[in-house]
Amino acid sequence: MNTLRKTIIIALGLVLAAFAGISFRASRFLKEPVVAGPSVARVATLGEYFAPIKGTANDANVFFLEGAKPGGTVLVLGGTHPEEPAGRLTTWILAENAVLDQGRIIVLNSTNRSASTVTRPSGAYPATYTIKTDWGGQTFRMGDRWSNPLDQWPDPEVYIHYPSKQNLAYMDIRNLNRDWPGRPNGTLTEKTCYALIQLINKEAVDIVIDLHEAELQYPVISTIVAHPKGLDIAAMASMTLSDEEFKIGMEKSPAELRGLSHREIGDFTKAIPLLFESPEPFLDATRGRTDARLLLEGKDDFVVRAGKRGLLFEKIDAKGWPIDVRVGRHCSTLIQVLSVWSADHADKAVIMTGVPKYAEIIQKGVGAFLHDPAKSDPKKIYYE
Repeated sequence: MNTLRKTIIIALGLVLAAFAGISFRASRFLKEPVVAGPSVARVATLGEYFAPIKGTANDANVFFLEGAKPGGTVLVLGGTHPEEPAGRLTTWILAENAVLDQGRIIVLNSTNRSASTVTRPSGAYPATYTIKTDWGGQTFRMGDRWSNPLDQWPDPEVYIHYPSKQNLAYMDIRNLNRDWPGRPNGTLTEKTCYALIQLINKEAVDIVIDLHEAELQYPVISTIVAHPKGLDIAAMASMTLSDEEFKIGMEKSPAELRGLSHREIGDFTKAIPLLFESPEPFLDATRGRTDARLLLEGKDDFVVRAGKRGLLFEKIDAKGWPIDVRVGRHCSTLIQVLSVWSADHADKAVIMTGVPKYAEIIQKGVGAFLHDPAKSDPKKIYYE
């Protein structure tokens, strides 16, 4: 009987492992279509800027949106932390809808593509989520904060940032927003940052915008984080948005904390880096069930209770923080930053239309701005 019982338990374990493996593999290799919009002039890959990235999990697509008139160049990074989906969805809207009249916008939907192929261990994250559309819906990989251990392993006991030599948490060696400016002989994540620095320099990028979301228990939230040389842009955008659309603050990039995009890009290139943070209750430690519904609706009774006890840095009520609100904030903030920049730099202006603002996204939903691949020209479809 004991032998039979053990055999049954082992067999059940193998069945569960098989189903889990199939699920993990399906998530890792899920194809996410992007329908190149009217201003997409060409699509490169990150490996073209640094050969060791070519063919790796992080050889991400790089969309070049170009206007008829010469102007400045803005780089928009989505998916630095794929578990913060508003950033990736904003870049999808840009790539598929933006119309450039002047200047260029370079878009990465999957800046750390490796991190989009895994979910957080013991986090009970959903493998995927689906954005509803008029044509059915589009499914995206959920992702994690860190690069997939299958692509970069093992972690050190202490991560020593290059070149500052600051000691950081061991797992942050796989955190793209702790590895800037990167190094050519480092880990995959460090090489990815290094490749991005090469892109910024080669393409003479003027502004880099890194799109993020934060848990409500994190103090840097609902804000624009700016390198010192971008504080005037952030201040004007913050004041205008807070007066006309929604409240958003600004923060100065701390010189003491290394590895972040809003610090290192500004120190190591001529570009002005800005980082946008919108609220995402899905990430809070006090949350309830961690499912796709929470990710998309942004509603959680436990987070609301935490707010009533003064444990949050952003307000939340029964309405929550839906994905439409979070993406809308990113889109309007981006539009406002471009407006401020273009008003002060006519020769390097970046003039864009076709991207919805906050109110329109809330009214119509994110899905209204995703294009149906089945009804699109196959030559314009690219996969993340």
